[in-house]
Formats: sequence, C-alpha cells, structure tokens
Amino acid sequence: MIEEMRLRDLGVIAEATLPMGAGFTAITGETGAGKTMVVTGLGLLLGQRADFSAVRAGASQASVAGVWVVPSTGAVAERVADAGGELEAIDDDTSELYLSRSITAEGRSRASVGGVKAPASVLSDLADNLVVVHGQSDQLRLRSASAQRDALDRFGGEPIARAAEAYRDAYTRFTALELRIAEITEHQGARLAEAAHLRGVLADIEQADPQPGEDEELAQRAERLANAEDLRIAAATAHESLSSEDDAADVLALIAEARRALERAADPALTTLAEQLADLSYRATDIAQELSAYLADLDESGPHELATVEERRAVLGALVRSHGSLAAAIDLLSTGSARLAELDDDPGTLERLAAERETLAVELDACAAALTTARTKAAARLGKAVTAELRELALPDARLEVEVAPAVGTMNGRDDVTILLAPHPGASPRPVAKSASGGELSRVMLAIEVVMSASDPVPTFVFDEVDAGIGGAAAIEVGRRLARLAETSQVIAVTHLAQVAAFANNHLSVVKQSDGSVTASSVRNLHGAERDAEMARLLSGMADSEAALAHARELLALRETI
Repeated sequence: MIEEMRLRDLGVIAEATLPMGAGFTAITGETGAGKTMVVTGLGLLLGQRADFSAVRAGASQASVAGVWVVPSTGAVAERVADAGGELEAIDDDTSELYLSRSITAEGRSRASVGGVKAPASVLSDLADNLVVVHGQSDQLRLRSASAQRDALDRFGGEPIARAAEAYRDAYTRFTALELRIAEITEHQGARLAEAAHLRGVLADIEQADPQPGEDEELAQRAERLANAEDLRIAAATAHESLSSEDDAADVLALIAEARRALERAADPALTTLAEQLADLSYRATDIAQELSAYLADLDESGPHELATVEERRAVLGALVRSHGSLAAAIDLLSTGSARLAELDDDPGTLERLAAERETLAVELDACAAALTTARTKAAARLGKAVTAELRELALPDARLEVEVAPAVGTMNGRDDVTILLAPHPGASPRPVAKSASGGELSRVMLAIEVVMSASDPVPTFVFDEVDAGIGGAAAIEVGRRLARLAETSQVIAVTHLAQVAAFANNHLSVVKQSDGSVTASSVRNLHGAERDAEMARLLSGMADSEAALAHARELLALRETI
C-alpha cells in the first residue's frame, strides 16, 4: 500500500505531505485547490508521461516522492533488485520501497527506485503490481478484449487455469507439428538438393577414411623423411658416443669404469655416488637402444614412403579445405549420415506426421471446448454478481453480461470475451464503454472491481472522482462499495461528494491559500469537528451551517452500518 506521498511545486501545490495508510482514504477540497494534482503526482510515480506544464509557476522543477509498503519477496522486490535499488526491511515479510520522480519546466525528467537512479520504464513495470488508477477519462481498466479475457480467467480461478494450461500445452505441440510439416512440404526441392549434395560429400569422406589426428601425424612423418640423412647422422653419432661397437671408449664404458672405481672404495659417500652412476648407466643404455630403433626405422624408410605420405596428405588436405578441419570432416560423417537418413525418409515422415496431426487436432479441439465451457460458466457467474452489485448502486434495471464468442484460435484459446451492458429493460446488451453514461460507467466500473477483488486482488485502487454525475442514494452506495473494496485493498478516492467521503476511515482535505500573488495548497488530515465542517461544506458550501453539520454527522454515522 501507499504509506505516504510528498508533492513539491506540482500545479498549485507548493508543498504537501499526504499520509495514506490502510483502508479507505478520501481526498476532498475546493475546486482548484489541487485535488487532481494528487492523482497527477501518483501518475508520475507510476511512470506515466510527464506533463511539464504541471510545474508550478515560478518553480524550476516539480517533484513527487512516495513510500510504499510491499512484500519483501516477489515480483516488486525482484524488479527493484534488477534496477539496482534496495528495499528497507520493516519485518521478515514486509519492506518499505521509496520511489521519486522530478520534472523540470524545460522538459527533463528523472526517476529513482529504491534509492538509485532508474528509467521511468521501471516505474511503469512496478505500477502493474502496485496500483490501478481510474481517472475521469479512464473509468474502466478492462478496456481491451485481451484485458477482459484475462480478467474473466482470473475470476474463474482454478477450473479455467487448469483448462487453459491443458489447451496451451496442446496448442504448442500442434503448432510445432504444423511447422514441421510445412517445413518438409514447402521446401521439398531444397531438401532433395541437400540430400544429393550431402550424399556426394559423405561418399568423398568415406572414401578418404580419415582418422583422428592423422593429418598431424603425417606432417611429422613427412618432415622426418625429408630430412632423413641429417637425422641419420645425428642419431648415429649420438649412438656411437653412447655405445661404440669397437674398442673405442664410449659413454657406457667410461661410466662403468668410474662406478667400479667408486665401489672399491670404503667410503659411504663414494658408495652413494656409485649408485647414482649405476642409475645413469641404465638411462644411457635405454637412450642407446631407442636411438638404435630410430636408426632402424630410418633405414627401412625410403624415397617411395615420402611420396606415399605426401599423396595421403594431399587427400586429407582436400577434406580440410572443404570442411575447415579434419575433425569437422570426421564429425560430419556421423551427423551428416543421420541428416541424410532423415531427408531420404521424407515421404514416410510426412505420413507419420499427418497421422499424428489428426490425433493432436482432436485433442486440441477437446481442450479448446473445455476452456470455452469453463469460461462460459465463469462468465455467467461474473455477470450475475456484477448485476446484483449494480442494483445496490441505484441501477436496478441494468444488466451486465460477459459474452464468450468463438474466435480464431491463439495461444489463449478460441474465445473472444466482451463485457456487455444493457442499461434498462428492452435494451440490447452493448460493450460497456459504449452503452453507459458517465455516471453509469463509474458505477459499472466500481461494481466490477468489487466483484473482481475477491478473485483478482489489487493492492491499491485510486479513483479520481468516480462519483461524477451521481448523487443522493446512488452516491451513498458508491461510498459503501468503496468501503467494502477497502476491506481487501487500499482505496484512495478524490471526491466532491460528502456521501462518498463519509465512508472513509482517513479523510484528507486539500486546502487552498493565497497571499495575493502566489497560490499554494496544503493537505490536512481531518478529525472530529474539522471533518464535520468539511463534510458540511461539501453538502451545502457552508462549513458552519447547523443543518449541514447535522446532516454531515448523520452521513458519518452511516459508516458504522457497513
């Protein structure tokens, strides 16, 4: 809920603080005192387009700040965190959220969310979870067909939710299947060409029969064969130095002689060195044997092997140029084979998909029918409940209907949902926005909100002169319904009727003052005699009329009858 809102230099309001709180808050005041600026300021906090002419004359900028009490977790908390802002914890479950917006006379706008600068679009995102505003030119939040359908779905509760989920699942599978069939049938020529090309490519790879890492191994082999003579000299020289076949002293003989000399000594330190020489002898022997095998391999190779290696490298090089790497060519051999099998099986695939489509179409029809049935039942209940509310709002002959008509299937079903109103007997039901007068539309909207609040709760409702065009008993019933709505939601209403304000548990008065040159407004929280006087002014224009004061007290006593 909105806990508090502060306005500065907005319209005629120089500076004002509005304490809101839970329940029903009524905002009253003389014409031109700035009541509507409260709604304007709230609109700025909710990300609405800024009207820079609203900056008070002589001021450089206008600003609005608000404090909301919100759940510590959930959609609002997540959006604030995404924007980099923070909530201030009140307890384990609730926190305070600070929002602000400023506009300059030159046309600049700035916003902050949870203490950090943010785009106005973040305020708009938050608004969806915080407030529903009903202004004088926007009396019905269910303006679009999709909004009316969504409202009916929420009112219908679990039966519609289950049917809608089953329908969406079937619709998603059916749509994917249709796309698959279309892909095959509409691109049949391209798929045949792809299969022919892929068949040739795979044949080339299979003929080459490449092995993982073969190109690198062949490159090393070719390098060795190309430098065979130099390598033979190097390896033979090293082998001769390690292990000579004649009587010349070699490394192994010298190490053996040194080891024997040390082993004959009786010093433990020399014995340790002798052991190290023995290990060195073993390692030198191993190297000599590896060099011998290396020389034998070179001796077995000849010019003909180099030619064979280069020929094989040319074959693999062609694959690398075509596919980017030898590994990619080898991978294509497996993935391409699966793709080719799929393309070759197109006729069989189409036959199977067509059969599957028929089965799924039957399932989708059944799910759509079930969703329509659930919506139709909920529509009857919603129309009956709102019609009953309209009777209590001095529209005894009005009848509201919620029409569920066939429509082209979408992800949301095969139904068009329209809210219709027959304002008097004999009248044909028409879309509510077209069939009701201004005063009737206010009451229809309020009746819908009261009925919807049980299944579609909204944290805060703001009504800007919802009582326009009505009075007397109808106004009393409007006030009574606003109070009932306030039992589950916070309600803020800008009103000029005492019959409505009487049912508020929090009454704010916007008081206009003038010093002869500058007009400013301030907000007062009314109690006791002050509230009696404001109610009397609303009734008769005179705050000190005894008759009006008596009537005001009678109206205030009505709140006890809710």
